[in-house]
Amino acid sequence: MLKPDEKPIRQPLEDNLVLATAASEEDVERAAAFNGVIHAPEDVSPLTQNLFLHHPATRGRDLFFIENEESGEIVSSLCLIPWTWRYGDVEIPVGEMGIVGTAEAYRGRGLVRAQVRAFKRRLAERGCLVSHIQGIPYFYRQFGYEYALPLEASIRLELRRVPDSPEPAFTFRRATPADIPALRQLYEEAARDLTIHAVRDEDTWRYLQTHADETVTARERWMIQDAGGQLAGYVSFQRHPFGEALTVDETAPLSFEAALATLQHARKLAVEREKPGIRLNLPADATLTRLARSLEAHDEGSYAWQIHVPDVVALLQALSPVLERRIADSPFAGLTHDIQLNLYRERIALHVEAGRVTRVARAEPGDSAGDVVLRCPPLPFIPLVLGHRTWRDLKTTYTDVLVPPLWRLLVDTLFPTVPSFLYTPY
Repeated sequence: MLKPDEKPIRQPLEDNLVLATAASEEDVERAAAFNGVIHAPEDVSPLTQNLFLHHPATRGRDLFFIENEESGEIVSSLCLIPWTWRYGDVEIPVGEMGIVGTAEAYRGRGLVRAQVRAFKRRLAERGCLVSHIQGIPYFYRQFGYEYALPLEASIRLELRRVPDSPEPAFTFRRATPADIPALRQLYEEAARDLTIHAVRDEDTWRYLQTHADETVTARERWMIQDAGGQLAGYVSFQRHPFGEALTVDETAPLSFEAALATLQHARKLAVEREKPGIRLNLPADATLTRLARSLEAHDEGSYAWQIHVPDVVALLQALSPVLERRIADSPFAGLTHDIQLNLYRERIALHVEAGRVTRVARAEPGDSAGDVVLRCPPLPFIPLVLGHRTWRDLKTTYTDVLVPPLWRLLVDTLFPTVPSFLYTPY
């Protein structure tokens, strides 16, 4: 949402171009119209409008664009979408890079690169410890992004595989804004099974239920009730999924009976809407996912969020409580030791005392205090610290991931794989 007291950015570039951020509703509308031309007018244009006029977390300085001063036309744009993630017991601010595009006549001139530099300064202003993007393959590696969290899972279930029940024991109704307290509680229950997940407060839920319709991220949420009228969960379907299948992309924890009824409801909708099947874009351990697999669904893998960590030291400092809990629950309980992580371009020193991480800092040149327990290139370290890959997984691709035999159990303790899934806040 725009804030009148926030000073917009306006930075001259070459060739009569200016890098700017949204200063008014008119700027938002202009950027939305541009995004509609570059992407999809019926979906992405309203998404831009809603994100920057109604979403509780956004600000005008989060919407970047480059305009031609002579013509006044916008020729390139991207934005920062603020999220909050919970990693274990720790909440961390993050910023998604979204809706990136450049007019064809202006491509190859470094306009995205100029905006990314401004975007990264904005990440620092907002205190974001992580940035992520759903971007195209490879391109964002040049800006320090690495694939590091699951995105768009694809478990495909044929309609004929969904069995019938003799009598329907559950009913389904469309969710309304009055359901927000229940949705919020059910979402939190589902998130308990995920070490990394997105935080949604009441304002975010209100946005989802009142401003996400008619955009590319629109969802259709259904409340699930048992035969006695008691709430048994909820399920969400994407209105604009990848592919033709009816896509389930969010669910509360469900009993076996409720999960089976949900698949039957999905089959009914798929038949009515002439969809060829059901796709589950859900965490691997969700009841619906497990049930679909038992019904011979096909697992076609998933894409991944591309992640950038602006400051590894800052992230590890924030995650100290997570590391301490892992130490406490391991054979290293009560550990006192100086540890170094060698990321080749920099070394990170961790001082652990009686199981507490009392210091995280960059090691000074020549500082040999402590044991180097891990050598890892900086980008592969991102999926390691986020629990997406183990060091052994990474070593199959990166020969320069090295862990001395003595310290392998400690590295396994500090950086295990963890369940994660990001349901979007918009």
